[in-house]
Amino acid sequence: MILPNLRASFGSAEIDLLLRILEERTRRSRQRWERQLVEEGLDSLLDHPQTFSAVMRAGRVSTISPNLVFYVMVRRTLLEGGLEDASVADYVAALLVEFAGAGRAYRIAPHDDKMYYYLVDLVTDIEEESSERRQFLLRAHLGNYSLWLSGLFPDYVVARVHRRGAPGLDYYEDLGATGYRMASECELAGQYDLVRIYREVAGGFRAVRRALNTVSDRYFFPVPRSPVDRLLRRVVDDLEMTGRSS
Repeated sequence: MILPNLRASFGSAEIDLLLRILEERTRRSRQRWERQLVEEGLDSLLDHPQTFSAVMRAGRVSTISPNLVFYVMVRRTLLEGGLEDASVADYVAALLVEFAGAGRAYRIAPHDDKMYYYLVDLVTDIEEESSERRQFLLRAHLGNYSLWLSGLFPDYVVARVHRRGAPGLDYYEDLGATGYRMASECELAGQYDLVRIYREVAGGFRAVRRALNTVSDRYFFPVPRSPVDRLLRRVVDDLEMTGRSS
């Protein structure tokens, strides 16, 4: 299962890199940053805007730990969207790292035999599954897979709406939020300290999805196949967001 454990994986190499970055890009000495690290914790370095701009600088990403790149990228984008919980950013970034593995996005666990390409198949198995552990994994994967598809591939989702009449982003939002809410009710969610995170992502699914759309548009697919479709998707998204908040 996916856990919010990227920050916990950062060791001396990542910390040394952060200290060097901040010393280079600010007027503060390394000793002052080391003191801040001790007094305020690692998040104070990870969340610094200069850390983000340095890590994402062209030519540098390939030399940095993927865990650090994904975390800093997701964290900064979520902060821009008003989502301040670092553990939620940690979970979402861990999801992207995990699903980067070949075929992992289509399995509820790394070595599970069954592949899921459609959300409806996950829903069907959730309704029929009797195993407590597998039920939990199915529910969590419904949330994870919905967020991954609608977050990183919104242009693909919208294109299928136009060409085939397939479900839109709201379909993924509804099922994704439902999956996370159901997963939060499982006993295993409590054992792995995931209840609060699942509830946070369920309640803010749309905002998290939009933040991942920003990640996708900026860094993964900056040149869309259809600029007009992307523009329309953003306009509709903004109008719906305004309507929900009014």
